[in-house]
Amino acid sequence: MKKVFSILAVAGLMFLGTSNAFAQEEGATVDSTSVAATENVANEEPADEASAPVEATPEKEATFHQILKQRFIEGGAGFMGIVLVALILGLAIAIERIIYLNLATTNTKKLVAKVDEALASGGVEAAKDICRDTKGPVASIFYQGLDRSTEGIDAAEKAVVGYGGVQMGLLEKNISWLSLFIALAPMLGFMGTVIGMIDAFDAIQVAGDINPAVVAGGIKVALLTTVFGLVVAIILQVFYNIIIAKVDSIVNKMEDASISLIDLLVKYKK
Repeated sequence: MKKVFSILAVAGLMFLGTSNAFAQEEGATVDSTSVAATENVANEEPADEASAPVEATPEKEATFHQILKQRFIEGGAGFMGIVLVALILGLAIAIERIIYLNLATTNTKKLVAKVDEALASGGVEAAKDICRDTKGPVASIFYQGLDRSTEGIDAAEKAVVGYGGVQMGLLEKNISWLSLFIALAPMLGFMGTVIGMIDAFDAIQVAGDINPAVVAGGIKVALLTTVFGLVVAIILQVFYNIIIAKVDSIVNKMEDASISLIDLLVKYKK
């Protein structure tokens, strides 16, 4: 439950931050519009002076954030909002997994050396104390193997293999949801594309003529939803590959360390 709450908390913070950013941009746009209108009224002059040449004020170029917000609004709140939610939830899961995997990373060579020294000096109980004080899945697997070592090498090996599968499942937890959002985002974009094209053909049917101005709106919505869906899928795919690579690295270290533990148990059982 704590992980679920942490994912929801991260998603909520990201959603609130995005909403505040859009609200600030809209407020700034309204303020600039009102100020410009006030200046125009104040600067109105008599008709005889209106013919005087006035230097044109160069317009400021729109920032990337303003363009992104404008395109997002033009794409329609329906599908674009769903795509944004998929991005926020996907990023929340990705951040939670990356933090968990970083905390689960252990220096296996150092742990194996400590366990070796503990088995040589204090026996199994001393080695179990070392594993109990070390965080990470490798230390947990070592503890289970050492705990069953009194029953024989075969029992210890079965415990290591069985508990290794449990730890692998914990490492891969929630990754399936991330892959779902990766597949869902472009699908929503393509659905928005189909709906936009339907709106364009409806406009043609109502107008009774193929006019570019009539169909431009629907086609723009169709293209924008597709672009945003693909961008969200690309971003989440990058995080997905990073997480998968991290999981594979930890699993390889777990397997290598487990073999080293069995070798140590065989060594000190003689």
